[in-house]
Amino acid sequence: MSNPIADPLVEGADVSATSNLVRLDATAEGVVIVTLNRPERKNAFNADLISAMEEAFRTLHGQEHVRVVFIRGAGGTFCAGADLEWMRAAADRTEADNRDDAMQMAVMLKTLWDIPALTVALVEGAAFGGGAGLAAACDLAISTADAKFAFSEVRLGLVAATISPYVVQAIGPRAARGLFATARTFDAAYAEQIGLITEVVEGAAGLDKAMDRVIDHILSCAPGAVADSKRLVAEVHGRAIDHRLMEMTAHRIAAARVGEEGQEGVRAFLERRKPSWTAG
Repeated sequence: MSNPIADPLVEGADVSATSNLVRLDATAEGVVIVTLNRPERKNAFNADLISAMEEAFRTLHGQEHVRVVFIRGAGGTFCAGADLEWMRAAADRTEADNRDDAMQMAVMLKTLWDIPALTVALVEGAAFGGGAGLAAACDLAISTADAKFAFSEVRLGLVAATISPYVVQAIGPRAARGLFATARTFDAAYAEQIGLITEVVEGAAGLDKAMDRVIDHILSCAPGAVADSKRLVAEVHGRAIDHRLMEMTAHRIAAARVGEEGQEGVRAFLERRKPSWTAG
């Protein structure tokens, strides 16, 4: 992968809140790395980190130059879940205050979910509670073999509420019920088996190699088609395969065929050349 440089599109946006708690780096090719930067707290969530993450993710909306977004934690840990000091303070707040606090987390995750570019979690160390939910909210999640996972909320008398839509989407209701209810810690192999993780690699070097593979793949794909494909999954998931759905999907492929990217892609294939969006 190219060395991170300041991308003018990202640099021109307001990322003031991300300067310390979240690092945002980009390459000229449109590769963005969002790094949670609380290594002394194992990148655990508090209100300030969540706000900085939302701002960073919102910055990436509407950035046509951005092709892929990697999310990782500084210091060898992805995210240890909720910060203990933050949780201690929450216990003394009203239900209304806690609802506002939780809604901030929910908005951050939805902002990540809605990024048009491909999103990839790079998990090492631990992904507990909200950290595992953060990985579930990404399109792909790549983990080192020695990483550990848990949804430990019930041990504290709590529930994995704001992360649940993404976790259930990733692993299904039965696995989610079992893991939410038992709070057991599990390894990367089991996380891959149930779909929370999409690939397991050996060590930090394995993560770097996996990043390079993902970058090679995504830079060969039309960015608009990538965003449309992500939306398409949301539109067809869970729907009956009836005439209305058939009409919708037929309309989507027809529009793509006559669209700018579709025309360029087909012409490039027939002319045995690279399409305009391919790096190099």
